[in-house]
Amino acid sequence: MTAYPFALAISAVVVLLLLWLLRSRRLKEKYAGIWIVLALAVVVVGVFPDLAGWLARLVGVQTPINLVFLLGFVVVLAVCIQLSAELSRAEETSRTLAEEIALLALRVEHVERSAVSTGDGQDGGTTS
Repeated sequence: MTAYPFALAISAVVVLLLLWLLRSRRLKEKYAGIWIVLALAVVVVGVFPDLAGWLARLVGVQTPINLVFLLGFVVVLAVCIQLSAELSRAEETSRTLAEEIALLALRVEHVERSAVSTGDGQDGGTTS
């Protein structure tokens, strides 16, 4: 028995899991894209097993499994770069929000001090 039916079954499970995560809003579309493409590529290679050998010869790789490992490494590298970029963006947003909150707290404190020092709000709302 070859590994192709097993790879097809795993790919089908991955696609179903991705669709479930997308529907339940636990995964955003921009993150699911690369995984769906990868799962579809495995399905195509599983349906046409000679394609892996042809691609390996085309690229100049000794065996098809080495090409699979190379492509797996490239996919993991791409995911790491994408997640690093997202983390950097989130850290920048968090820092900017913390600075804005600090500035707003300072403004509120200044307004409260000026209100107390001028006596605003101490007469119970009556006008003289």
